[in-house]
Amino acid sequence: MFSDGQIRLGGPIESDSIVNGDGLRAVLWCQGCRRHCPGCHNPESWDECSGMVVDIEYIKEKLRNLKGQAGLTFCGGEPMLQPKACKEIADWARSEMGWSIWSFTGFMYDEIKQEGGDKWEFLKSLDALIDGPFILAERDISIKFRGSRNQRLLKLKDGDIVGIE
Repeated sequence: MFSDGQIRLGGPIESDSIVNGDGLRAVLWCQGCRRHCPGCHNPESWDECSGMVVDIEYIKEKLRNLKGQAGLTFCGGEPMLQPKACKEIADWARSEMGWSIWSFTGFMYDEIKQEGGDKWEFLKSLDALIDGPFILAERDISIKFRGSRNQRLLKLKDGDIVGIE
């Protein structure tokens, strides 16, 4: 695996994304997913041993140099497979950069809350969560920020749901 202070990414840090949350956003593409949803948009992100292991300090330096971003979004793969690293980066981006923090996950909010632990701690760092697996039979490209109708856009405060879209 890899050590604390590192994260496994599936590609370079993206900037100026308008499809992964409100406003211009930086995006971290977390590597590894165990769901293997049929029709997945990112099947290359499934392999937990692929991608590149990167120091979190390197991520912070790259994010610090981005201009005009409104926030940071964790995509994947599955960010909840690396919740400690994601939380460290999310908390830093909020405090240092003043950014809003979003994440996608194949888990349902209630699963994360019930499991607790590091996933719940990461979730408490988020302003928004798109939860639920991609379901090909429910694919709908007209829904903003989601791929299938079963997925929800949850607005969060300290882990609590304050709005659902």
